[in-house]
Amino acid sequence: MRDIAMTLSEFSRRKAALLGSGLLLAGLLPAGTAEAAATVNKGDTTWMLIATILVILMTIPGLALFYGGLVRSKNVLSVLTQVFLCFSMVAILWVIYGYSVAFTNGTQFFGGLSKFFLAHVDTSTMAATFSKETYLPEYTYVIFQLTFAAITPALIIGAFAERMKFSAVLLFLLLWFTFAYLPMAHMVWWWAGPDAYTLSAANIDAVKAAVGDQAATDFLAKLAAATNDAAKATVLADYASAVNASNGWLFNWGAIDFAGGTVVHINAGIAGLVCCLVLGKRVGYGKDSMAPH
Repeated sequence: MRDIAMTLSEFSRRKAALLGSGLLLAGLLPAGTAEAAATVNKGDTTWMLIATILVILMTIPGLALFYGGLVRSKNVLSVLTQVFLCFSMVAILWVIYGYSVAFTNGTQFFGGLSKFFLAHVDTSTMAATFSKETYLPEYTYVIFQLTFAAITPALIIGAFAERMKFSAVLLFLLLWFTFAYLPMAHMVWWWAGPDAYTLSAANIDAVKAAVGDQAATDFLAKLAAATNDAAKATVLADYASAVNASNGWLFNWGAIDFAGGTVVHINAGIAGLVCCLVLGKRVGYGKDSMAPH
């Protein structure tokens, strides 16, 4: 375990150094060399929308019917309702504060509320990808991440099926979504994208996404006031540190979670296990027939 921790620490250190070196180089190049127009790939966007639809169908009706088929006939309607309402409730919470807490600049554990009720998100805003100068329409990214935020707590429902009151289910899902899912999503998935490491006025949107509006203004002012390459390098190094500090904690450790193995599966699995241990066996377990309908 010590070797693994040292390896992750070394990877994180080298990644930060590499990104910082790229930032220094980009900042010292002429503006025309360092900048390029951001583009939206229609194929990428189309595939993201298709994937969004597929994840929705996985949850409603897919997961609802699957869990409903594994319980006794008297509880089918209850399980179906829990899954459907879970999806609906999380979708509303995601728009209100979920997206902002998970995918905006804040700390390494929580984002902020700069996009509360999707403020500052419109048809012209874009979300970064892992490729430089390649973006997605932000609304596409919002709805795609919404589906994962909704299916994750819905997965837990199968762990305590037939053993929790409906009102308790809603309260649990609200609290778990807020204090377990959102911070984990932020820690693993949040960064402002590769373009955020280029400090320039032409790249202001990515810079603001990484460090916030006021800090972006301050860094640009310091860069403009720098009179030589050494002073510029100092400003850019400080900016690189600020960008790394705003990334998710696990992301900075080198966590790469393309399929949701951490944010979705481990997160929901541990929650389901804890629920089972706390709630105990079903009433009548070992005496009454528990065969699915």
